[in-house]
Order: sequence, then structure tokens, then C-alpha cells
Amino acid sequence: MIITAIVVGLAGGVTALAFAALRARWILRQDVESDRLREIGGFVRSGAMTFLTKEYKALAPFVVVVAAFLYIGNDGFLRLQAVSFMIGAGASAAAGFFGMRIATQSNTRTTHAALSGMDPALRLAFSGGAVMGMSVVGLVLAGISVVLWIAVDRIGADEHAMISYVLPVLSGFSLGASSIALFARVGGGIFTKAADVGADLVGKVEAGIPEDDPRNPATIADNVGDNVGDVAGMGADLFESFVGSLVGAMILAFAADGSLELKFALMTFPIGLSVIGMLASMIGIFLVRTGGKRSPQAALNLGSFGAAGLAAVGAIPLLYGLFGSATMPAGMSMWGIYGSVLFGLASGIGIGALTELFTGTGKRPVKAIVRSAMTGPATTIITGMGMGMLSALFPIAIIAVAIFASHSFAGLYGVAMAAVGMLVTLGVQLSVDAYGPIADNAGGLAVMSDFPSEVRDITDELDSVGNTTAAVGKGFAIGSAALTAIILLSSFRESVGAQVIDLTNVEVLIGVLIGAVIPYLFSALAMGAIGTAAFEMIEEVRRQFKESPGILHGEDVPDYDRCVAISTGSALEQMRLPGFIAVGAPVLVGFMGGVDMLVGLLVGVTASGVVLAIFMANSGGAWDNAKKMIEAGEAGGRGSEAHKASVVGDTVGDPFKDTAGPAINILVKLMSVVALVIAPILRTMGG
Repeated sequence: MIITAIVVGLAGGVTALAFAALRARWILRQDVESDRLREIGGFVRSGAMTFLTKEYKALAPFVVVVAAFLYIGNDGFLRLQAVSFMIGAGASAAAGFFGMRIATQSNTRTTHAALSGMDPALRLAFSGGAVMGMSVVGLVLAGISVVLWIAVDRIGADEHAMISYVLPVLSGFSLGASSIALFARVGGGIFTKAADVGADLVGKVEAGIPEDDPRNPATIADNVGDNVGDVAGMGADLFESFVGSLVGAMILAFAADGSLELKFALMTFPIGLSVIGMLASMIGIFLVRTGGKRSPQAALNLGSFGAAGLAAVGAIPLLYGLFGSATMPAGMSMWGIYGSVLFGLASGIGIGALTELFTGTGKRPVKAIVRSAMTGPATTIITGMGMGMLSALFPIAIIAVAIFASHSFAGLYGVAMAAVGMLVTLGVQLSVDAYGPIADNAGGLAVMSDFPSEVRDITDELDSVGNTTAAVGKGFAIGSAALTAIILLSSFRESVGAQVIDLTNVEVLIGVLIGAVIPYLFSALAMGAIGTAAFEMIEEVRRQFKESPGILHGEDVPDYDRCVAISTGSALEQMRLPGFIAVGAPVLVGFMGGVDMLVGLLVGVTASGVVLAIFMANSGGAWDNAKKMIEAGEAGGRGSEAHKASVVGDTVGDPFKDTAGPAINILVKLMSVVALVIAPILRTMGG
């Protein structure tokens, strides 16, 4: 059965990658007739790919050092963890590279397509997102299948081999994916927000020029940042979430009571379900059209919900094939497993809907921020933070219900399948999410290339929908982070044999407190890095305006490259310390404090981190859309005092929602994965 799982997973991965390649080929065949558009788009594309190349070069020594540690620190078959780690890191990096390369080719083509109307522009922007989405799914499935094949071929597939060697080796793949994801999120977030803050505060507030105005020296860096932060960063985030949920589910499959055949069936189910979700996502991608009177939002919803429905139906034959004649242990049933998957799907949708409720344009929380902007920046920030704090309650309630229900259906394995269910249609979910930055870039390119206002109207509508999809995508990311971290924690507990966690144990309590403060330390470092980089960016933009007054009159060309270089240098320098804390904290606590303290650390960082991530993401999203409402004419419109206050609020919210908040999602999972990887060593020390 394990060979069947490997073949199915590998075939699914290759199919997804082939689909992404065909979409990319179609995008590249589309013409861009404007020389000015090609030139400006080339600046953005060059800046994005230069940053990503430099980021990967900076990460290469880290990957080599960790791989060497895994090789030296283990012995025998467990040394394959080093190989698995490098495959995971390479797959995550490849997903970001392919996705961003096509995204930066799609933006100019989307701008040009908007000359022909809404539907051609939507198709191009969404196709660019689909390349990212399907590349991620394809590389996850193919990567896990390859690692499983290597491990089973070298070690074997009996129960002892699977528990003691094969599954720990597979956790190395998850560590590689999580490590690259964290640095991509933090580095990309620092880059994009440094540019965004500089462009907004000096360009829009001080100089009074519109957003994406080519006279602003930071505008190219700002558009580059949309790609490195929201395309490559989000792709890496959900890549490692998907990997973590699959690996955690496989480990918990072997923790279930029952025959070896049943355990293999439980291990095979998440892979088969992911392939069904991939096929459903392919169909959902083709459903995204605005023919007739369908709006872009309705088209995207049809693709997302259509794929979810198809995946839910497609899971039933798989269940019968694997469990129809199986003897299930107490507390687990075939339909209980299916119910867990459905709860995961529903929870993801529910968290996304709540995110839209608290961050959507025209919603009551955002209207409250608009009103508060009329009395200045202070009340704008106070109201936004209050709404963000309030918004954390309801997603946590949904996550708690999902955990309780899925656990009652199928135990810890049910919780794992809820996490997989939440991400089962990741191909179309990530396509919808990555489409937003492409549409945003297309609008900026339209302004900088002097396209007709009708083109900007179309791209603005697509971008507005993209803000909603991005908010919903962040909701999915947060929900999946919570469930994935819990199943990874459960997998770690199983791996080290810690059956009972005594919260009155002093070592556990110390671990909980240390874990609870780490997300705040991590966020402080990320926010401080943005402040440092933004200060340098602001000074650079001011310098150019002062030394070359002709820039504001359109007589001189700004030095875009200097601003891109500032963001790149700051991002690469400042991303290291937060990343090392995430990787190093579990290792230090585990080896110095022991298993009990490490379990407490993971509990603390998960509980604290999930709540803080929701607060930051929703506060930032609400500030952003409050600014957009004012720019659309509310509270005095552009140039008013309320508008200036909303820009300040949005500037505070940007690092909340695009750097620190999303990176915390990865932090809580990465720390659990690190613990899972060192579990065999800790178990040996404890023995």
C-alpha cells in the first residue's frame, strides 16, 4: 500500500506541475505592445528576481549548516534527515522562484489585457496566481513522495522501520520547507513594508503625489515588494502548512490502534485526499470567468467553493476504497474521518468569512476606523487595535470547535485530517490569493505607463477584490497554522513518549511562559527591522526630492535602483536573527531543559502566537481598507485630515498584516517541526 501511496502522490505532483507549466506557457504567449509598459514591468521583474536570488544565496549557508548538523547529530538511517531537509528546502525555494517569476510576467500582461475588458484581465491575473498555487501543490506532493520512496527503499516499510526511521526522516522535509518559508516571509515582509512606508509617508503625505506615481523613487521598490512579500512569501507560508499537515497526519496514523494494514491506509488517505483536492482545484481554476453579469468576486467564489464541493464529493470513493472493509479501532470510523475533513473545510471558510467581516470595506469595524480617522492618527490607531483584539475571539472559537468536533470523530488523527481538509483545495485557494498582488501590480504599472483611466478602473476593481481574497487567505493561513501546530505538537509528544503533560510541573510552566513570550520577541524584531529599513528609505526619498527638484515636475528620472537596493540589503540583514530564534529556541530548551520544558514551550508559543497573529492580521487589514474607503470619498476623501490619519494607521498596520503577523504563523509551526526533528535524539537521551 505504501508503494501505491508513493505512486499516487508522485503522479499527482507531476500532474499539478504540468498544469502550472501549461498555464505559464499560455501567459508568456500573451503580447505586451506598449514599450513603456515593458520597460517599467522589466524594472519590477528585475528587482523581484534579484532580491529572491540574493535571498536564496544568503540562505544557502544556513541550509548547509543545518543539513550537516542533522547528519552529524544522527546516526544510521536517521542521517537521511539531512537529505530530506535539503529536498524540502529546495522544493520550497523552487515554488517561490517559479511562482514569482510568472507573477512578474503576468502583471504587465494583465495591464495590457485590461484594455480589452474585465474578463481578459481577470483571466491573466488569475492564471498567474494559478501557476503559484499549482506549483506549490505539485512540489509538496512530489517532494513528499520522493522522500518517502528514498526512505522506504533504504530502510523498509515494516512498522518498526516506519515509526523509528521513515517518519522521522520525513519530518526533515517539513523542517526544510518551514525554514525557507520563515525567512521568505520575514525577508519579503521587511522588503515590501520598508518600500511601502517610504512611498506612502514621503510620497503621498509629504509630497502629495498619488500612489504608484512614477515620480516617487520608492514606487518600483513598492511594486517589487508586493511580489516578494505577497506572492513568494504567501506561497512559502502555505507550502510549509500543507507539508506540516500531511507529515503530522502520517505520523499520527501510526499512533492509532489497529493493524499494520489499517495504519498504512490511514497514512495513505491524506496523500490520496490531497491528489483529489488538486484535481478539484484544476476544475475550480477553469470555473473562474466573468462571463455575463458575474462579478470578479462571484467568479473567484465559484472557483473556490466549486473546488471545495468537488473535493468533498471525491473523498467518498477514496474512503470506501481504503476503509470500506477495514476494522476500525474504538473512537474512529470511516465517516468520522470524513466528518473531520468536512469540519476542516468548513472551518477554513468560516475563519475567512470572519476575517472579511472585520477587515472588509464597508463593514462596521472598518467604518468605525473611518470615523475615528476624522479625529486624528491617535484615535485611528486606538480603534484599529481595539477591533483587531476583538476579532481574535471568533476565529479562536471556530478553531476550538473544529478541534473538539474532529477529535470526537476520530481522535488526534481526526484533528490532523481537519488540518488537511482545510488545505485540501490549496491549489485554487492560493491561486485566488496570489492573484491579488498581480492585479495590484497591474494597476501600478497602468499609472506609471500612462494607460487610459478605464484600465486603472478595471485593475482597481480587481485589486479591491484581491484585498478581500488576501484577507480570506490570511484567515486560512492562520487557521491552518493553529491546527497544524497542534498536530505537530501531538506528533512530537508521540515521538518522545510523553503521554501526559502535567501543567503543574514547574519545568512545563517555565516552558509555557518562555513559549508565550517568543511571538512578541519575534514580532518586536520584525517590526524593529521594518522601522530601521523604512527610516533609511524615507531619508533616501527625501534626499532625491531635495537634490533633484525636477523629479516632482517630471523633468528628472528618480533613482529607483537605489531604493530597491535599500530594501534588499535591509531585508537580508535583518531577517537572520528572528529566523535563528525560531530554529534555536526549541533546540536549546530541549537539550538544556528536557522534554517537559520543550512541550511547555510548544504549548505556549502556539497559544500565544495564534492569537497574536489574528490580532495583527485583522488590525492591519482593517486599517488598510479604512484608508481605501476614505480615498473613495468617505470622511472628506483624498487630501483631507482624515485621509492623512488613515495613511498613518495603514502604515502602522502594514508590518502588522504583511510581516510580523503572517510570519508568526510559520514560527509556531517551525518550532514544532524542529522539536519533531530532534525527538529521536531526545528520546535516546531520555532512555
